[in-house]
Amino acid sequence: MIGVGIIGAGHFGAVHARAMAGLGNARLVAACRNDAVGIGRFTAEHGGRAYTDWRALLDDPSVDAVVIATPHDLHRDIAIACLAAGKHVLLEKPMAITIEDCDAIAEAAAMAAGVLMIGHVPRYFAPMQSAGEVIASGRIGRPIAGTSAFIKLWMEGNRQPWHLSASSGGGMLMTAGIHALDRLLHLMGGPVESVGALMGTAFHSQDADDIAFLNLRFADGRLGQVTSLGYADGAVTAALQIVGEHGTLVLDLNGRLQIGQNGVWQDLPCPLDEDPMVAAVRRQWQAFLGAITEGKPPPIDARYGRHLVAIIAAARQSSRDRKEILVETASQ
Repeated sequence: MIGVGIIGAGHFGAVHARAMAGLGNARLVAACRNDAVGIGRFTAEHGGRAYTDWRALLDDPSVDAVVIATPHDLHRDIAIACLAAGKHVLLEKPMAITIEDCDAIAEAAAMAAGVLMIGHVPRYFAPMQSAGEVIASGRIGRPIAGTSAFIKLWMEGNRQPWHLSASSGGGMLMTAGIHALDRLLHLMGGPVESVGALMGTAFHSQDADDIAFLNLRFADGRLGQVTSLGYADGAVTAALQIVGEHGTLVLDLNGRLQIGQNGVWQDLPCPLDEDPMVAAVRRQWQAFLGAITEGKPPPIDARYGRHLVAIIAAARQSSRDRKEILVETASQ
């Protein structure tokens, strides 16, 4: 049984706790947040020992693995310390707020005994897994182009001041639009070579972005588009379209999966979970725990996590410079 500690026992930390409750080979043994009252309530509901200092949690011998669900700008220091302490680490997206911070985490992971996996949960939703299976089957041939959008309410109930500042890793693209980016790259496959982007703050009084449009050029010449928009009033949209050599695959917000071939649309079987988020996080945990117990590389590694951050960095520069920008690649 793997003992798990949650660092960042807030809104999404609670999702992790609920997801872990359904696992047979891991259990929550500790949780941390810098609010004594809040962490007391959290552990009363979900279990585990309560800590207000994540360093003390790392000293707990019952903690074998940690999930880091803190504000983005804290990821680097906490992840490096966890890896140095010999813990397995599930690090919530984004990997870090800069390419340099991602490189520092990756270097620590390369020298550590523990597994590092980056938490990009969208691919573990049942409809996304079905879409991946269709593409892997070759039914629409090689993906040639794709579009992915995440349009949602920005000032939702769990929004914090740090979300509104670019310097602390906030903004719609880094916080939520990154899901649209990940979904597209996961289904298209292959790295992005360059980005042409338009970014801005259109709906809210903040210095971080709430709107971004990214044109992506993959290293092999294929193309993609990502829309990231945090509105003040509207209705959520999370659409995905992959155009292959022999057909088009479309996945909508409600999990409807369709294939278009020979001018005809056809619905494909697409299972839905009663609680989609908890079920997806649970599958992500199963993948993470599998990497720990089987000694296999994690399905979402540091190199991939860094690549997404590098794409966002290139998008910001592209919007400032008003030109297409090459994505910085990781050293071999």
